[in-house]
Amino acid sequence: MDDQEPETATATNDLSALLIVLLKGVIYQDQDSSSASLWNALLNLQSRVRDYVAVLGLELVLDEAEGYAFLRARPESDDDAAPKLPRLIARRPLSFPVSLLLALLRKKLAEFDASGGQEGNGLRLVLGRDEIVELVRVFLPESSNEAKLIDQIETHLNKIVELGFLRKLKSSAGSPGGQAAFEVRRILKAFVDAQWLAEFDTRLAAYQVLLGAPANGVSDE
Repeated sequence: MDDQEPETATATNDLSALLIVLLKGVIYQDQDSSSASLWNALLNLQSRVRDYVAVLGLELVLDEAEGYAFLRARPESDDDAAPKLPRLIARRPLSFPVSLLLALLRKKLAEFDASGGQEGNGLRLVLGRDEIVELVRVFLPESSNEAKLIDQIETHLNKIVELGFLRKLKSSAGSPGGQAAFEVRRILKAFVDAQWLAEFDTRLAAYQVLLGAPANGVSDE
């Protein structure tokens, strides 16, 4: 049997690598040199990727402008007679504090983009831990134990890092005072849109009534 042509073999290897990475998580354009290589391969092979993952009941979400790509479950058919495929990508319910943080970070990202997206980090929104604590503090019950409150918020931040919406920076150069700094990943825009925020704003207002706090609201641009 003849060996594959070099170009065909390379494309097959690239496709395999792309599918493995996408099934594990997100591909970013700007994360590192290996990601840049995968990103270029994805742009060239995206039609083959779409055809392959469609067999698994998935679809490729590719945003070239924002520089990210990921897989999500295809919407279920309204046809009751159509066979229902098992979900390959499981739904993960989020706690209220994590949902709150995601909404506040999305709002901050919208404000950052509206201001031109320049805060010494190019087009990256980088926030220090203390900045994030202040964002969420007003929406949480008052606590006399500051250390405990910060520990709780850091737990939620770690969950958001695990979900891929924040990236903890290796150095603290982007954050004042040498504190931990986080980059808000732009993929958050794909998961928290204006409609999601509007619905969340209603729930947040009800929650704040229970707390007796003023309703500042969480809204999009």
